[in-house]
Parts: sequence; C-alpha cells; structure tokens
Amino acid sequence: MSWERLTAELADDQVYEVEFESRKYQVEVELLENTERYIHVAVSVDDGSLPAPILPLTDSFIRYKDSSGSEG
Repeated sequence: MSWERLTAELADDQVYEVEFESRKYQVEVELLENTERYIHVAVSVDDGSLPAPILPLTDSFIRYKDSSGSEG
C-alpha cells in the first residue's frame, strides 16, 4: 500500500475485531508520525483477556515516501 493511501486510511485510528481459530482479537492501527520523508504506523493486538488490554502485543513500521526503503 502506498504511503498516500496509508495516510488517507489512517486519518482516524482504525479499530476492528477479527476472528482467528475461533478466538476474537481487537486490532488497532494508528498513524504515529507523518514526516516529510516517512510515515510511522503502529499496530496493536489483544484478545481481551488480562493483561492483554493493558499491554497489547504492539509493533510498528516505517513507510518511506520516496519508496527507496532507506533514510538516506
């Protein structure tokens, strides 16, 4: 997905529920940064059982706008 589309899709945080192997998970996707060179996106997942909602599994990624894949 292009950085332009990601930025548009994440104008508002995205929160939804998915089901995998008969278990439900809440997924949150948030735009953390939108700089001149890149966007930084966070993804968090939890299953609603403690302590997951307090400390969900979280990761993030950077999508460079020049599509070179590097800061340089």
